[in-house]
Amino acid sequence: MDKTVLEKICKRIDGYRNDAINLEKELTAIPALAPESDGDGEQKKSEFIHSYLKNELHCKDTNFYNAPDDRVSAGHRPNLIAKFKGKSSDSILWIMSHMDVVPPGDLSKWNGDPWTTRVENGKIFGRGTEDNQQAIVSSLLTVKAFLDEGIEPEKSIGLIFVADEETGSHYGIQYLLENHKDLFRKEDFFLIPDAGNEDGTLVEVAEKSIIWFKFEVLGKQTHGSTPELGINAHKAGANLIVALDNLHTTFNASDPVFDPPISTFEPTRKEANVPNVNTIPGEDIFYYDCRLLPNYDVDDLWKNVKEVCKKVEEKHGVSIAVTSPQELRAAPPTPVDAPVVKAIQLAISEIRNVETEPKGIGGGTVAAFFREAGFNSVVWATQDETLHEPNEYVKIENILDDAKVFAYVALQC
Repeated sequence: MDKTVLEKICKRIDGYRNDAINLEKELTAIPALAPESDGDGEQKKSEFIHSYLKNELHCKDTNFYNAPDDRVSAGHRPNLIAKFKGKSSDSILWIMSHMDVVPPGDLSKWNGDPWTTRVENGKIFGRGTEDNQQAIVSSLLTVKAFLDEGIEPEKSIGLIFVADEETGSHYGIQYLLENHKDLFRKEDFFLIPDAGNEDGTLVEVAEKSIIWFKFEVLGKQTHGSTPELGINAHKAGANLIVALDNLHTTFNASDPVFDPPISTFEPTRKEANVPNVNTIPGEDIFYYDCRLLPNYDVDDLWKNVKEVCKKVEEKHGVSIAVTSPQELRAAPPTPVDAPVVKAIQLAISEIRNVETEPKGIGGGTVAAFFREAGFNSVVWATQDETLHEPNEYVKIENILDDAKVFAYVALQC
């Protein structure tokens, strides 16, 4: 690699601080929420990105691949792909970001409007700034640096902006792979900047199975003063939560490749039951987030959960329905010696002067869908991991430094 070329690209990227701030500002002001979160999808955000690609990056090769969805006003969920030609057509460096964000949650916990960015101490605050607009902005600025310097990268660069990552990817990468898989080749490099750590040393090559359980406990509603006339679904549900904690004992293996190295089982969302204190609820609905190490069979988890439910039913006289709003079984890992892994490790080493180690994570990313489809992919970014938190932020230096790493990969033959 010509180090002079790399130095020019990196210096150019260093000058994009205001560009990064402005892009984050514009993107954050477009709340791309899924209909499951009472939103109208990603259409407006995709239009902004498309305009930037056309007007600022002068990209002539852009295409929308829209997944039909009549729950949103556009009638579809947009997936946008842009390509920029490199010297070689042997493989494309694909950088994939997702446009949707999660709701801000409790607004009282935010120091300002979640949809209006503020810049403090080198950080940009706002919903979506890190998850996943950091990736969107870094990838756009990577291409901008090559164009502004008049340098053609060794590899062609493809930018993928998908919908629906936060609620299952059915209208996003799953739709693309099911309907337009021919866009991609096995020799291509797939980089998903959607997880990482503070020093950029985590190169994610494997993920756990993700199973979300929904438990609907049905009893009999009655007045709080006559509990003997009803069946307290809330009490049974609380007992079920305690009983399910034994999953940690049943599925207790540890794998040092992953962080954390164990399977996790956590009660999360709780739906409202009765509006007043003096009514014993006849229905109780809650959810579990499970991250299962890939050496375990998801069917065995289902079997165990159903056995626990049966015991609670017998003890409390309730009926329990168990469904799964989301189930992603672990895909085969990306081999640690795959070319894309080695290329990214080299780039991080040269740009950041740190050594990396391929690892597995508990969080689910779209890399799993690529891996399941036979495409080796890597998840990497430099993040403080404020995603989904109140006062989510991204460091400006992370946006720019990640862009340098992307550029280094594109400059490798």
